[in-house]
Amino acid sequence: MSTKIYVGNLAFTVSNDTLAEKFAQFGTVQSAKIIMDRDTNRSKGFGFVEMSTSNEASEAISSLNGSDFGGRQMNVTEAKPMVPRDNKRY
Repeated sequence: MSTKIYVGNLAFTVSNDTLAEKFAQFGTVQSAKIIMDRDTNRSKGFGFVEMSTSNEASEAISSLNGSDFGGRQMNVTEAKPMVPRDNKRY
């Protein structure tokens, strides 16, 4: 079963591909996605990586949390489930 990882405090130059490469050293990366601002189309500085097993994800989290990537210290944790929200825009 795959495990989703939250990766925060990313440099704005990090791409989906470079994020996937960083995590690939710990196992099979099923997906890597940088979250982009819909108005400016620039990175919001965080993203998500999905690893194929929970063991690979745990290894990646313990090894990469607090490590330097692109000049910034990454914040790497297991992703929390998405909470439904009201999409009203005023």
